[in-house]
Amino acid sequence: MKIRRCAVLFIEPREDLGIDWAALFSGAGALSASLRWVALAPHLDRETTIDAAQVAALGAIGQTAWTERDDAERQVGAAMLDSLLALGLLLDDGSGENPARERDAVLRAQHWRPLSAAAHMFSRWDGMLVDKGMHFPSFEELVQAYGAPPEPGIAHGDSAHAIALPPAQPGPLDAQLLQRYTGRNYDPGAVLPLDVLARLLQRTFGAQAERMVAQEATVFKKTSPSAGGLHPTEAYVLAQRVPGVAPGLYHYHAVRHALEPMAALAPAQASELARQFVADQHWFVDAPVMVVMAARVVRNFWKYRNHAKAYRALMLDAGHLSQTFYLLATEAGIPAFVTAAVNEKAIERAFGLDPLSDAVLAVCGCGVAADGQTTLELRYEQ
Repeated sequence: MKIRRCAVLFIEPREDLGIDWAALFSGAGALSASLRWVALAPHLDRETTIDAAQVAALGAIGQTAWTERDDAERQVGAAMLDSLLALGLLLDDGSGENPARERDAVLRAQHWRPLSAAAHMFSRWDGMLVDKGMHFPSFEELVQAYGAPPEPGIAHGDSAHAIALPPAQPGPLDAQLLQRYTGRNYDPGAVLPLDVLARLLQRTFGAQAERMVAQEATVFKKTSPSAGGLHPTEAYVLAQRVPGVAPGLYHYHAVRHALEPMAALAPAQASELARQFVADQHWFVDAPVMVVMAARVVRNFWKYRNHAKAYRALMLDAGHLSQTFYLLATEAGIPAFVTAAVNEKAIERAFGLDPLSDAVLAVCGCGVAADGQTTLELRYEQ
């Protein structure tokens, strides 16, 4: 049998602070600190506390080439080896079932940059409630709590010789650009017409053209830019109130321009999933449609293998798409939203996504605005 370390592993020396009651009562310093080592291995999707001896042992075993078990035992000892194998931080090449080894193989196949893989896997939420039981704070309340915000605009350079630019001239995009805003008050009874949803999906996420650029290599032309022209972002739809589309979960096929059913839901189930998806941001839950943007990382990382900027490109991709979605919703006369404060793990469970392969980045949605405002919206006022 052969042994190697998992593909990606970061060790964090984490300090836990507490109160030293004995020292406090004796008049000495009250704070006490204890150090522990935390192993962050993306293939495990959990933090693992280890000791200093295990840290040293992990450093003695390579992550790429396999080491014969006998040689590994001579380096770190059989008991230490078994403890790290049990934790999934070391892996063997045995033929039996080994979930840690299987997940490590998935991670290796995706060509993640190690830092990006750790940042993605360990920043995902599950069961998070944003502002539970609270209303969206006004600017007055924020100023009272935190003081004045940093200035919205800054001078940087030679202000005395700044070149005054001519006024921006009107253009055909003004109607959408100046009217777009983030909607936080949706009519819970209003529907989103199917033809509006169809245009939103096709013009935002759909392929406008296809081109064969090399043998077995097809790229799409879309309405938003994408690193390398790869367009890795997939759209997963949670439909609540769309005539002709039953409440449920769907995948939007970018080439066929079709919604592929994934799970049917009762209206109450759809509403509850919407709440979970956006981490209890109740001001978004009544939107009749939500669209999850999840990057198919193998599409992007196929070209940008282990690349320091590849994960950033995925984020930019979602940003471009959300703005296009906003403008199309504004064109249709309805507000939209996008949020990265989402429970990624709930979304992954609902749609059956693997976070090492399908990186949930954000959720957007839209719908008819409610008559009144109970939550802050920064609408454009002429």
